[in-house]
Formats: sequence, structure tokens, C-alpha cells
Amino acid sequence: MPGALILTRRDVARLLPPETCLAAVERALLAHAGGRTLPPAILGVHAGGGGFHVKAAGADLGRRYFAAKVNGNFSSNPGRNGLPAIQGVVVLADADTGAPLAVMDSIEITALRTAATTALAARHLARAGAAVATIVGCGVQGRHHARALARALPLERLWLLDAAPGRARALAVEMAAELGLHVEAASSLRAALADSAVCVTCTPARAPFLGPDALPPGILVAAVGADSEDKQELEAEVLASAAVVVDHLEQCATIGELHHALARGLVTRADVRAELWEVVAGTRAGRVADDEIVVFDSTGTALQDVAAAAAVYERAIEGGSGVAVDLGGR
Repeated sequence: MPGALILTRRDVARLLPPETCLAAVERALLAHAGGRTLPPAILGVHAGGGGFHVKAAGADLGRRYFAAKVNGNFSSNPGRNGLPAIQGVVVLADADTGAPLAVMDSIEITALRTAATTALAARHLARAGAAVATIVGCGVQGRHHARALARALPLERLWLLDAAPGRARALAVEMAAELGLHVEAASSLRAALADSAVCVTCTPARAPFLGPDALPPGILVAAVGADSEDKQELEAEVLASAAVVVDHLEQCATIGELHHALARGLVTRADVRAELWEVVAGTRAGRVADDEIVVFDSTGTALQDVAAAAAVYERAIEGGSGVAVDLGGR
């Protein structure tokens, strides 16, 4: 198909179901383990009331791809402007020729690949037979994480919490019908965690709300919300008392939960057990005991964007989706 494909958010959602996205992220992490990726880069630009970030990387996924994601992050958008807090585009290119292959909405890409990465981490880091999970934050990420975890783990029960309790109750009804699980809005985070093998925090919190005293032995905490230096969901002491696995060490040390623990002097980079790709590839251990607390610090990487965007593009080509545009104007 000539030209670059233009793919909308609806296109991305249809072409990238959770199972496909999880497999794509796993494939990209294994490519990284095999030395078949381009070094990732990130650029952040502050703006009034928010900011922009650019994440870029490349990978050999049978074909060599490069992707750059440009996202605007304005947390007041939903209430003030009726717009998503995060919005942008992903540009996918041929890494051998530089030719643009596709331009696609980044909202769905970001949500899907983040949830898929958490689900992949849970497969490797949760204790065996993890049947109960808690999700804190019931926005777009909470919905996608519920779907991804239900496909990655033998879940039987799912607890949901949100700063707006009505949103948790509404999502619980929706997910119970869709997933066929017992899904319930919890009134107490501590009580929900006491019953859980996995906890996902996917909120825009800028002050920690989860400390080590609330975590039962053996739980996996996947902290997703901290994607800038001013965001934090976990008290730094949580990382000091847990086994820590990160999606990308340098990035987490700059903008993730790890960043806050390092700043407090509670941990060092050497204390981090592994990056996720090392666990998936089997070159480093993930969980080593059923009763240890494990934290997965997830800041979202460009490699995940490459994986998801390439999967969308390949399925779009197969199915004839999208609108082809000659960006060169020939």
C-alpha cells in the first residue's frame, strides 16, 4: 500500500486486542534481550499547565521499525477543556530507509501497551495462582488493566478503587459483565490489599498514598502512575523494603517511583533486581520467594510503543485498514 497509513483511535482499538498487544510487547523485550533494538531516547518540554514528551526507539521485529511518540500531558484538560489529559500521535517508520509507514493516535497505544506490559510483568512476578487483584484508579488505564490482567492471570476476583467512588462502582459493573469475574468497588484499600496477590496503581497522584504497612507478604505492586518527576503513588519506603523490577532503569531513576527512593537515599541503582526484559528473557530472577513483596516500577518505554505500533500497522496492512496518504506530495 503506497504512502503512510493514517490510523485513528478507533482503528487502533480494533486492531490491537489485549492478547495481541501483550504478545507484541513480549516480542519486543526478547528482541532487546537479543541486541536487536535501537537505543531509546526521551525528551520532555514543560508548558503552561502541562507539558510534552517525546519517546523514541527502534526494534527488529522481523522488519526493522522505528517509532516516535509525541504526547501532550495536561492533567486539567478533562475538567477544564473537556479533552483527554494525555493525547498525541505515534509516527512509525521503516528503520532501514526512514520512510514513514504510519501516523496513529497515541491515546489507545499508550493505554494498551502500558496495560499489556503490566500484565506481562504480572505473569513473571506475581506468585503462582494469583487469583485476586486490586486496581487503584478507574480511568482509561484502570479499564485496560482490568482486561489485560484478566487475560494474563487466573483471576477470580477484582477489587477497584478510585478517588471518585462512583467511577469505581460504574467500572465494576462494566467489567463484571465483560470479564465474567467477581468485580467489586472496594471501600478500603487496606482491606482489598489484604485479599490480593497483585495491586496496580494507575493514578495521577502527586503525593504517595500507599505505604509498606498496607502491603501483605507476597504481593506484587505494579506502580504505573509515575511518568514524570512530580508524580508519586508509593511511599519511598515501599521500594526500600521490596524487590524492585523496573521497565527501564535510567528512566525510572529519573521520573519513576525509583526516582523518589533514590532522592531519599533509601536505595541505590544497584539495589534494583532487574529490568523487565531481563526477567522475560530469563537472564535475571524476578520473584524468588512466594512471601516477598515485589514492586514493578513502570514508567512506559519507547520500546513498548514500537511494539504496539508495529502490531497495529501489520494488522492494518493485512486487513486493509486506515487511509493511505502520500506525505511527500508526489
